[in-house]
Amino acid sequence: EVWPKTQPLFVRISASDWAEGGWTIDESVELAKILKQHNVDLIDSSSGGAVPHQKIAIGQGYQVPFADRIKNEASILTGAVGMIDNVDQAEEILTSGKADLILMAREFLRDPYFPLHAAKHLGESIAWPLQYERAKK
Repeated sequence: EVWPKTQPLFVRISASDWAEGGWTIDESVELAKILKQHNVDLIDSSSGGAVPHQKIAIGQGYQVPFADRIKNEASILTGAVGMIDNVDQAEEILTSGKADLILMAREFLRDPYFPLHAAKHLGESIAWPLQYERAKK
């Protein structure tokens, strides 16, 4: 056993090369079905970056449709990425069933307190990291 069944296994894929003759979402759906058979729990659906002639249509949530399609056609949990930078956008993706998880990176670089700001926006209270308690206002 390489990975314990008690731990979730995520696989990040590039769902599309965004290039003629390249890897497509159709192939990604088929790959996700195979990965599910091999006990993968979640597909993290990214895209691009594999070929120099890519033509990426970048915009808010531009990779979410990949997660949505893989989730629905391969019947596997998915994570959405790609210019998801506010709590309302993330909430809509989750509540509409387009993905099961939001994975963010650049927004956390811009705002390391994003979880605290998101909780405040939603009227929720979350615990601060113990190391930060003295900085709380």
